[in-house]
Amino acid sequence: MSRKLNITALVDEGEIPADDPDFSEPVGSTRTEYHVIGALRELGHNVSVVGAGEDINTMVKTLTAGKPDLVFNLTEHIGGDRRHDKNIAALLEITQVPFTGAGVNGLLLTRDKRLCKRLLSSHRIRVPGFASLPPGRAVRISKKLRYPLIVKPALEDSSEGISNASVVANEDELKERVQFVHEGWRQPAIAEEYIQGRELYVSILGNSRLVVLPVRECIFNLEAGKGPYLATHRVKFNKEYRKKWGIEFGFAELEASAFKHVEHVCKKVYRILQIRDYGRIDLRLAEDNQVVILEANANPDLAYGEEIAESAEKAGISYMNFIDRILKMALRRYR
Repeated sequence: MSRKLNITALVDEGEIPADDPDFSEPVGSTRTEYHVIGALRELGHNVSVVGAGEDINTMVKTLTAGKPDLVFNLTEHIGGDRRHDKNIAALLEITQVPFTGAGVNGLLLTRDKRLCKRLLSSHRIRVPGFASLPPGRAVRISKKLRYPLIVKPALEDSSEGISNASVVANEDELKERVQFVHEGWRQPAIAEEYIQGRELYVSILGNSRLVVLPVRECIFNLEAGKGPYLATHRVKFNKEYRKKWGIEFGFAELEASAFKHVEHVCKKVYRILQIRDYGRIDLRLAEDNQVVILEANANPDLAYGEEIAESAEKAGISYMNFIDRILKMALRRYR
């Protein structure tokens, strides 16, 4: 067994239950914080909880006063703004508090879908053709872009702002959806070409040595000719909706050559985007077996039963060992 550590779980302030601020009653909970904190305690570590919110001074004082061996970073936003996840990492770096997961660079490069695609393109990695559409400007796109296009907020994740209406077939629909994104999310929109092919999710663990876990797939019921054919917010988070349209999440069956190609490209993406400890790459495997990167997530959900934990379990890594590996990888970086 590993030595007993003093670990601080840094969580979004709004996620701390008023009646259970230490997350000590995990029975039946589906929340990530309970899963991770429970696993850390089962591993024998002392775990305290600190909330990350708009009172930055208190958060920093609490963290530095406690002198934890490691902060397990479970934050996703400050005050509901996901763009501030990188600022939490910046505070930890400035105060020299060791923490799990991606640093400022990784969170910045993966948060902005436009920046991410430009960077990957410069390394000759295939991404969908796209246009950046900021608020306050006329909606114009290159004639090289081919409809249908997918319109979504440029700075969100978890398929926020993505629905069936995000698929646009002409200029009028494009303008209407871009306006919807601007008004609803108050940030730039991105319009990218729809890529036909299999939707795959590739989870990776590691730093100097990378391990690609069994690949997950979102399987759409395309034969019916109806229903969604992209991973909208409802597809990801509404079981009844998936059941209605015959959509399933499972493990992808890939030929050895296809898996090797996916593995090679995703490892390259992981390193280019400076992801650390763990991450997930979302892609489409086109009909010609070409890998087209849709997004990269440097801070995927670590809950039991979510994509990355499911893939780890398929690889023979129990949930508790999965959390332990993340812990050890982070500590190794700081040594």
